[in-house]
Amino acid sequence: MPSNARNQAQTTSVSPASRRDRWLRLASLLVFVLVWQLGALIADNHTLPTPAAVLARIWDEVASMALPGHLAVTLGRVVVAFTAAMLIGALVGMAMGRWRQCDAFFDAWLVLGLNIPALVTIILCYVWFGLNDWAAILAVAINKIPTVIVTVREGARAVDPKLLDVARAYRLSRRTTFLRVYLPQLVPYLMAAARSGLSLIWKIVLVVELLGRSDGVGFQLNVFFQFFDITGILAYTLAFAAVVLTVEAWMLRPLERRLTRWRG
Repeated sequence: MPSNARNQAQTTSVSPASRRDRWLRLASLLVFVLVWQLGALIADNHTLPTPAAVLARIWDEVASMALPGHLAVTLGRVVVAFTAAMLIGALVGMAMGRWRQCDAFFDAWLVLGLNIPALVTIILCYVWFGLNDWAAILAVAINKIPTVIVTVREGARAVDPKLLDVARAYRLSRRTTFLRVYLPQLVPYLMAAARSGLSLIWKIVLVVELLGRSDGVGFQLNVFFQFFDITGILAYTLAFAAVVLTVEAWMLRPLERRLTRWRG
């Protein structure tokens, strides 16, 4: 009962702040739309379409199933590239943070990976492996893996060794120590890598599609660019941004709060 009362009190105290945050986000969105509308009234409609015109275009693209089709293809590439980059980057990052020899061996590779432009990686993957989906996904993952490694390596270095000593003193198995002691301390770093990774992968996937694919949001933006169709560009951009915001608000934030609840 006392714990239930405490949890209810915490929920009550947090609730007004959460409501204020939601109202602030809504107000920010309204201000953005108003500024956009004002800019559209000042500029030429061909240069900056009104929000109503862009929303009407989104409706038309959704009704024709063109937008959902291209969006689904892009999201598929994002999911595969993101999953591969997080798995490989997390494993290498933990190894580099745990063993100094491993860190010294791969450090130069890491610096090289961080400084090679994404455009170069994309072009090389297309030249070496052809204009196909696997080359596109590989190019995206290669560009993301180094940033995951850097973040997770710092988290592995920050793991409290005293907690690991306690686990050894209680003779916990390696699996239990990893899942119950080691991994929870890495969760904030893994979530930081995931959130920054998504923001990077969205952008790289669009460039990959623009350069060498025949479907996806990036390909469609290239088509609109060739016809100077600004309304279409804004329509696909807003639809894509809405998906990103939805993933951030309804998946990543709740997941982060749930995984870090033990920190109090």
